[in-house]
Amino acid sequence: MSSETQAPRAGGTRGGLARFLFHHEIDEYPGNARRNGYLVVAVLATIVLYYTYYTQTGVTPNILRYYHMSFAFYVGIVVVSNLIGAFASLPASKTDQLGRANVVIYGLLIVGFLVTFGVTNVSSEWGFAIVISAIGLVEGAILVATPALVRDFSPQLGRASAMGFWTVGPVAGSFITSLIANHTLTSFHWANAHGWASQFWISGLAAIGTFVIALFFLKDLSPRLRDQLMVTLHDRALVEARARGLSDADVEEATRHPWRQIVKGDLIGSSLGIAIFLLIYYAAAAFFTIYYSVTFKNVDGTYFSVSQANGLNEWFWGFDMLALIVVGVLSDILRVRKPFMLIGTLGGIATLIVFLGFASNPHTGYATLAATTVVLAVCLSLTYAPWMAGYTETVEAKNPALVGTGLALWGWLLRLVVGISFIFLPVVINTVSPVVDNQPAATQLVAGKPITTFVAEHAQSVTFATAHQQLLTVLAAHQSVVDAVAADPSAANIAAAQKALGPVYFGQLVKYQTQLKTLVQPYTAQLDYLAAHKAQLTKLEDAVARSPRQWQHWFWVDVVGMVLFLPTILLTRGRWSPRKARQDARLHEEAVAEELARLSAAQTTVG
Repeated sequence: MSSETQAPRAGGTRGGLARFLFHHEIDEYPGNARRNGYLVVAVLATIVLYYTYYTQTGVTPNILRYYHMSFAFYVGIVVVSNLIGAFASLPASKTDQLGRANVVIYGLLIVGFLVTFGVTNVSSEWGFAIVISAIGLVEGAILVATPALVRDFSPQLGRASAMGFWTVGPVAGSFITSLIANHTLTSFHWANAHGWASQFWISGLAAIGTFVIALFFLKDLSPRLRDQLMVTLHDRALVEARARGLSDADVEEATRHPWRQIVKGDLIGSSLGIAIFLLIYYAAAAFFTIYYSVTFKNVDGTYFSVSQANGLNEWFWGFDMLALIVVGVLSDILRVRKPFMLIGTLGGIATLIVFLGFASNPHTGYATLAATTVVLAVCLSLTYAPWMAGYTETVEAKNPALVGTGLALWGWLLRLVVGISFIFLPVVINTVSPVVDNQPAATQLVAGKPITTFVAEHAQSVTFATAHQQLLTVLAAHQSVVDAVAADPSAANIAAAQKALGPVYFGQLVKYQTQLKTLVQPYTAQLDYLAAHKAQLTKLEDAVARSPRQWQHWFWVDVVGMVLFLPTILLTRGRWSPRKARQDARLHEEAVAEELARLSAAQTTVG
């Protein structure tokens, strides 16, 4: 063995504390138990990081009201966060040379502190924007590091399963956000804004706790090991044998000019394809809570609450997580990726078209919405887990030492496409702010019932009051005179009323006395409230009328993204036929056996 191979790595010369904090490499490929343990920690870190990143989406309506923030400003925060994340993905390509673990470990710590102590203490919309953008910077780097770690510890024939579990991370982050918000949002009265800040305390502390776990248990493969292609676990002996023959110069040579090797048409096209396919995923993650709460109504006429919206999200993300794992396993069993992508995309297009049609029917049932989003989630999973596996395999076909760089290209294009697309969201959907701002006026309790319930149950009263608002205003201004006539219609009281009201309004008082007694007097509080909030309710009514078509326009953009993804499936490496894929696997095993025998014979000769 060469002296270069024997030489200790730089981390080995460090002091004990520095080595514990920053040196996490292992120099042999781990057995199944340890390998699965590292994968579990990597997936756990991904879940918690995305839980913190998506915490805001579970309480978006609350945040808009608390900061008096327009929807356009909020979308601007999402855009900036994504764009910052996009450009943070590019330097994360250096994890090919420097390792992935430290990016994940200290990313958890930074995000934990930003969420726990940053978001919960800012007092303005600009402060909130700065903290969320900083979180986006960290997330962009971790978006590259965590799937690269998963790839390092998963051979190709288990890659879809492993990537299915990794993809559970972002999805589980959204699921946990909705689950926690649904069950705790109304329980914390010690936090500001009636409890919404509590959601950030919970997720931030979870990130700090996971940082401690990752610090102790998350590991990197050494460059000699992670730079090699591993198709099955049977390749372990060959990978380790090759690693023993590699010098530092060999490792450095493998990662020379990384972007020149990776920036190729198939990888660019495939990355762009999945980015536009996932437009609906990012719309769901960022805006489904607010979409449900400004579009759909309960039987009593009230809009879905934030908790109800998060309940629908639980169905979507829960089945998305389950399907990602199942699909990943099936893809590995059949050893193909492309058929799953095709079926998932076609199913997703059909389901999304059905789903967007519900926007024009605000009384669509909760169960119907939940069932449709479950089908949509399964279709997304059918496509995405196999795509992640196929993409990393396509990168490995170019250079297995540059998987981090390939994922950096993907992460950059993904965040760039999402960020740019969301720039146009407030242009397409400009009704969210008037709905969110004026919705409290429509859900106010008056005389013990929501005002919307009164409007629905007493349409005649509302119609009469609207048509004769000026009369009611005049009568209210002279209530004592009107009450005197009602109690004692004497000549003196009638004369006083005629003088106070004038002949026109006194005539209307006489003409509509029956309607005033039956339709107005029993509901004075409700009708006065409607009159006082007429401007707000008019704005709300106008926005509600325009909102469904605007959301449908955006969902049609997402449908087009799925359609455009279809031809890019051909750019991903892999077979369509399970039979041919099994033949490839057998040929690979034979080649591995031959090379291992050759290396063993060479070492015996040298010995």
